[in-house]
Amino acid sequence: MDPAGIDAWLSDMGVEPVERVEREGVVSWDLILDARRRHDIRVTLILDPALALVAWVHYAPPLNDSFRKSYHRFLHWNDELLFAKFALSQDERPVLTSELPLDRLDADTLGLTVARLLAICDLLLDDSVAWLWPGAKRAPDPGRPSRQAALLERYAGRLRELTPTEIEEA
Repeated sequence: MDPAGIDAWLSDMGVEPVERVEREGVVSWDLILDARRRHDIRVTLILDPALALVAWVHYAPPLNDSFRKSYHRFLHWNDELLFAKFALSQDERPVLTSELPLDRLDADTLGLTVARLLAICDLLLDDSVAWLWPGAKRAPDPGRPSRQAALLERYAGRLRELTPTEIEEA
């Protein structure tokens, strides 16, 4: 899949990038997407046609030293969740990423990956409230339906591993 294919996929999904940048053959798309429970998730897709596509979720604001337990939690989630990994950016911002090798990159794989990342954001929402809304006891009601409901429904059957029961048993 090339940049035009990703542009077409985004259009088919009804997703308008906030920004699209091409630099030295690498193309990135900044998106604002909704999971079912957590809305306005910033996702960046980065395509290097010689290497891979990386989907990068800006998971939470930068963490400070009082969040050492957070690092421990991220490491456990990395073991529990397949096909996605947590890391920290240079500014200590938690990020959730997934890499897609070019030989397996097509519209269906891209759709499944984006749906998986959104589902993970929902699955871990209750455990992430302290990072996302400091001082809050629970996540606020988004007040509107997800703009990506069709995408999430399309891949729901293939994302059963992200149900709370499956994670608790792991």
